[in-house]
Amino acid sequence: MTTHFLVHNKVDKVGVVVVEDVKAGEELTGWLMEDDSTIRLEAKDDIRLGHKIALGDIANGDTIIEYEHDIGRAVAAIGKGHHVHVHNIKTKRW
Repeated sequence: MTTHFLVHNKVDKVGVVVVEDVKAGEELTGWLMEDDSTIRLEAKDDIRLGHKIALGDIANGDTIIEYEHDIGRAVAAIGKGHHVHVHNIKTKRW
């Protein structure tokens, strides 16, 4: 079984893609490291290695949690399975 994305903690809202060239429509398997469980979801966009995938629906303005840390806020609604990157999240610093 291929692991397509990693999630560190149950509170994380995104996973990090760890394979090359995920394609929209592809069924993905993620590893939740906190409890050694598996997460399955469909990629809704093409997602590059090292970029993030939404684990659930994220509303505009929601805090994005990765590795159990606040990494910014959504500046648009992001649906489950969609690409999460600089086009739809921004830092809270400015």
